[in-house]
Amino acid sequence: MSKRSASAGLGSLATGAVTAVALAVQTGLAAVVGVIIARELGRTAETDGFFASYGVFIVLGLAATAMRVTVLPPLARARDDRRLSVETVAYAGALALVAVPIVLVGALAAEPFAALLTGFGPEEARDAAASTLPWLLVAALGQFAAGLFASAFAALDDYTTPAVGYVTGSVVGLVLILLRIDENGVIAVAWGMALNAVIATLVPALALARRARREQMPGTAVRPRTGGTRTRLRELLSGAALPFALQAVYVICLPIAALGGVGDVTSFGYAYLVGAAVVAVTASSLGLVTSVPLSRAGVDGRRVAAHVDASSWLALLAIGATAGVFAVAGSTILQAVLGGAYATDVGEEIGWLVVALALWMVVSVGVSVTFPVVFVAGRASSLPLAALAVLGLHLPLAVAGQAIAGLWGLVAALAVSTAVALAWMLHLLDALRVALAELMIAAATVAGMVTAAYAVPAILLDGIPAAAVGTLAFAAVVVVIRPPGLRSSWAYLRELA
Repeated sequence: MSKRSASAGLGSLATGAVTAVALAVQTGLAAVVGVIIARELGRTAETDGFFASYGVFIVLGLAATAMRVTVLPPLARARDDRRLSVETVAYAGALALVAVPIVLVGALAAEPFAALLTGFGPEEARDAAASTLPWLLVAALGQFAAGLFASAFAALDDYTTPAVGYVTGSVVGLVLILLRIDENGVIAVAWGMALNAVIATLVPALALARRARREQMPGTAVRPRTGGTRTRLRELLSGAALPFALQAVYVICLPIAALGGVGDVTSFGYAYLVGAAVVAVTASSLGLVTSVPLSRAGVDGRRVAAHVDASSWLALLAIGATAGVFAVAGSTILQAVLGGAYATDVGEEIGWLVVALALWMVVSVGVSVTFPVVFVAGRASSLPLAALAVLGLHLPLAVAGQAIAGLWGLVAALAVSTAVALAWMLHLLDALRVALAELMIAAATVAGMVTAAYAVPAILLDGIPAAAVGTLAFAAVVVVIRPPGLRSSWAYLRELA
């Protein structure tokens, strides 16, 4: 084993915890922003417009997380070969070639893009989307840069420095939003998110520069070799294709959701944010921190199946608890948190949409922990084709789903499209049958425990008391039963280093 920094030796659980805490704080502060929007602006055409442009941020932001997974194995190998600086600069140049044109096009063509994103809806929605889109593009592309520097630190076995950047950026961005939202409305939210991304980028960038100066690294060490930037650009575009498609399916859903009337995009957006937050804080964090150890250990079909199963259990427990809470108290929670505009029928609808998204969350967990392994195993060449297949399948599914069952149909379309991507990746890794069977068994086990824990409180109690008692009962059931898969997962993650 090569030398490691101070954070080395923590193991997957500890480093995963550091990354998860950073993601949790970032996600929690994003949730606070969502609460501010709901309480200040309600559920209107303006909020529909914001969530339409915010969907673009989600797509690019989560693709940035996937990019971290794409570059982690080569950066880890580059660190061992003493080429980390060269590789980081080459990837940064490749990102700049993509980021600058996207921001320029987004700023110059904000109005037509806004009309498309809002399904050519009310003028108020289009105006809100057009005004926030350029800033949200800056915020999203800043996450790419922050993710690259975070990956460089991960190759150095340092997960704390980028975590500090993410948390600091989130806090400062939130302060700006609180100071300006009364006067400027939703545009203040976009400003805060852009500031967040700038700080999250600058903190690790400055730390890397300071480290290079301390180690007296020569200037030639950051000079990429000929063709390096173009090669890295191809790698990034190839690696980001499938994650981009998996988030683009959500954006495809937004103008289709608008067909249901004013407020439907906002409701769908809040439900999706809850589900995406659960997946990001749990499975995505483990997917990120285990890819470097896996790149050193190597993988085969059996190890892939074991890895997917073990890395999914903790996330599935979080999904189960989330579904249970929103099933018994979704309306009460949403009304208390988001305000009167989300009372009664609206809050109940969003709560049950979160429950319905549980299937999509389970499949997304599988995607999150499988995607890094595809790159570790060197089998990512067909992922762009998988991305095209997912996008081609999703559009008719979403249209048909909305026509048949409204927002519920869109939720079903998300789950099916994501499942296709998961099956594709597992097939590439020669682990489709075993890994999928184990994931289904784990999900069914958790679903059974959730049903047993929350059913009686839902009958005897209402709202928050039912959720609290159900959650305590769920924790007790997990402790008493101690499913074999969960015990194996805990042991696996502790040993992976």
